[in-house]
This record gives sequence, structure tokens and C-alpha cells, in this order.
Amino acid sequence: MKSKVKDKHIVHDDLEQSPINWYPGHMAKAIREIGEKLNLVDIVLEVRDARVPTVSGNKTLDETLRQKSRLILLNKVNLADPSKIQQWEEWFKTSGLNYMFIDCFDKGTMKKVMNLARKIVDQKRRQSNPNQKEFSKKIKLMVLGLPNTGKSTIINSLSGHNAVKTADKPGHTQSQQWIMVEGGFDLLDTPGVMPPKLAKDEHGLWLSAINAIPDDVVGEELPAKFLVGFFKDANSKIFKERYKLESLDLSVEEIIEKIAILRGCLRQGGLPDHERVYKLILLDFRKGDLGKCCFELPPSLL
Repeated sequence: MKSKVKDKHIVHDDLEQSPINWYPGHMAKAIREIGEKLNLVDIVLEVRDARVPTVSGNKTLDETLRQKSRLILLNKVNLADPSKIQQWEEWFKTSGLNYMFIDCFDKGTMKKVMNLARKIVDQKRRQSNPNQKEFSKKIKLMVLGLPNTGKSTIINSLSGHNAVKTADKPGHTQSQQWIMVEGGFDLLDTPGVMPPKLAKDEHGLWLSAINAIPDDVVGEELPAKFLVGFFKDANSKIFKERYKLESLDLSVEEIIEKIAILRGCLRQGGLPDHERVYKLILLDFRKGDLGKCCFELPPSLL
């Protein structure tokens, strides 16, 4: 598939005919099963990516979850731009939603997650049964979210062992399972589920960049070019230093060719190996080597 850069945005030549999307059959089944199992749990932990706080949610589930207590966990805050996170904090404070920005590898933070989840459930129980003096200490939680947002890592951190397998490839978990956790919690793990349709094609680029949509669905070219354009527009010092670029006052294609030369992503005859350099850029971004960022702004700033 050919692509081009136009007015600072990635434009796919066949975008109108082939919008970026990923909704395999097991996800439709998973969404149905989530609805069926909601009555078994006290609260839903919805895992999102802090770099795309609303787009990494799933609006398809909003109506289903409306009557259920929910705690939104905005994971990978260690990879997100702190100044943008501060703006998102202000937005979430006025949203009426329960939320926490977290790094799932920080065990202290995960303890706070469970304390907040218990507080939310206890408050809901008191509101529902004001005359009841004591409530069960047992709390059942459902954990859901888009693929590759860190859902399995969060469950393993909470359970203290590798209760579920983790993988770099999105869509690894495809079935539900209960996991016991110390402190009176039972967790119901669910497969990562995408919305059936994304509101904007740029959202597909964001989700491809963070690897919520697999590379073999959209390819590496579009998200890699998007990232180069994003850091170019931000005049990112970290991006320049990572690839030893003297200037970002170049086209996206020129920057990619310079990266290919400087990092040895070359074919025979010294020509750029585009496939290798696209993979390199995506890998560096996903490791956090290109700096902290947020692709999405709070609705109040748009």
C-alpha cells in the first residue's frame, strides 16, 4: 500500500476504501461475554494507554458499563508527556469518572489501585443498602481494555505471579479466566477488545503506533511515518539526538532516509531498506527511546 505525507499528516492513498480497523471475530464474542458476566462482578477495571486516554477506551462498552462501578486505569504514564498528563488530570477531575494514571510495573501504585477499587465498591454498597452495617470483604473485579494496554501485566502484578501470559503481539488473550488475588479480590480477565469502528482514521494510526493494532494488520510504514511526522512537528530534541539528526527541517521521507543511513538500515548498493527502518522506528518508540508523548489532547482543549 502506498502512502504519502501531506500537510504534516500521513495520508493513505486508499484510506477511504481501506480505513485502519481491526475487529476479528473473537472480539465480537468477547464483548457479548463481557455483557453476560457483568452481573458477576462488583467493579470493572478498564485499562487504557495514558498517551491516548479516550481513544484507547472502547465507547462500544460505555452503555453496557453504565450501571456498573468502573475505575479507569491510564497505564504507561511513564511513557507519556507529564505536561499533557497534567492537562488530562484536570479534564478527568471534571468528568465524573473514577480514574488513576499508573505505571503497571510500580507495585506501590498497584496497591493504591486496589485500595481505590475497594473504596468505590464499599461506597456503592452503602448507597444501595444504607441500613446494612457490614458488607462482604470479597470483591470481584473484571479487567478489560484494548489489546496491549498492559492488562495482563497489571493482573500479574496484582496476583504476585504470572497468572496470565503476556505478549508483545496484540490479541494474545482470547478467553476469560478467574484469578485469585490476596486481600479478598477475585479478578476476571477478559480478552482485549477493540471498538468495531474507529471514529477517525488518525485514531487508527495512534493505536497502531502503541501496538494496540498489530503491525501485520496495518503494516509498519503508516505508523512509522506518522511517528516521524509527529516528532518532527514537535521539534523533538530527544528524537534528533536518538538518530543523530542535525535538523528536523526536512520532509518525513528525507528524515527516514537519514535514519536508515545513520543506523545502517541499507540494502545492497547503499539504498535505504525501508522495511527495516520502519521496524526500527516503531521498536524505538515502543521502548520509550524516542521520548515521552501524548497523541491526544483533552476535549476541553480542542
